[in-house]
Amino acid sequence: MAGGAQLTDGSGPRWGRRPVLAGLAGALAIAFSAILVRLADESPSTAAVFRCAYAVPLLAVLAAREARLYGPRPSRDRWIGVAAGFLFSADLITWHHSIANVGAGLATVLGNLQVVLVAFAAWAVLGERPERRIVVAVPVVFMGAVMISGVLEADGYGRDPALGTLFGILTTIAYTGFILVLRQINRDLRRPAGPLLDATATAAVVSAVAGAIIGDVDLVPSWPSHAWLALLALTSQVIGWLLISVSLPRLPAALTSVLLLVQPVGAVVLAVIILGEDPSTLQLAGTAVVLAGVCLATVTVPISRRLTLK
Repeated sequence: MAGGAQLTDGSGPRWGRRPVLAGLAGALAIAFSAILVRLADESPSTAAVFRCAYAVPLLAVLAAREARLYGPRPSRDRWIGVAAGFLFSADLITWHHSIANVGAGLATVLGNLQVVLVAFAAWAVLGERPERRIVVAVPVVFMGAVMISGVLEADGYGRDPALGTLFGILTTIAYTGFILVLRQINRDLRRPAGPLLDATATAAVVSAVAGAIIGDVDLVPSWPSHAWLALLALTSQVIGWLLISVSLPRLPAALTSVLLLVQPVGAVVLAVIILGEDPSTLQLAGTAVVLAGVCLATVTVPISRRLTLK
């Protein structure tokens, strides 16, 4: 079968057959993304280019293996992967600007607002009406974003927390589009590398062009910056995304949402420990508000459980 059908838990890569462990490992891997971007200390466009470029060779090997085992993917899916790559490039560049202005931890929290926005985008594009709890969660998460932005205080953490928050919201918009497009081509759980290769390779090229237009891209590798970017490509772009692509479609939605919260929570903790970031009390409270809103939007308590708690 060349593609298009979602497979059962017994099919696909062996490392995807324990979806909880795989999903947790994937979320932990991408939790380091913003930390490694800060350690690389390159411009937003440069980091986006090489994060993707260094991942392409390994993804190409994995995608070629998938093609040998299961046959070629439809050309329509390849073109959709290219579209996903344009959105992924916008996501990475705006997110890297957010990291530079508000810090690795808080930028990662802001980048996860897509959990709420995806529901409304799916409503507009696919006609999937959002549940009431998602509508209620919207003002909650955006209040948290305002608290993180620093506009309510004079000593918020970051070079320019308000600008960082703006870039974080733009990240969410681009990431929402990326997730929706990638979902259309990631139905066959046996071959996660092919769609990811198309999106990643396209994002590398688009980021280079965008960086040249913006004037902030440097295509000459330097040490140790590019060692951090190569590590970012291996851990997050390849291992993290492959684990998430294979494992999360096999899990209940509520458990999926909880696992994905490992990324922003882990990023905030890691940014404090590794980078010495020091968000203000209000910004940390805003982080808690955002995460609470995400939980409200995504975690469903079964009716029998709710009755038990009363």
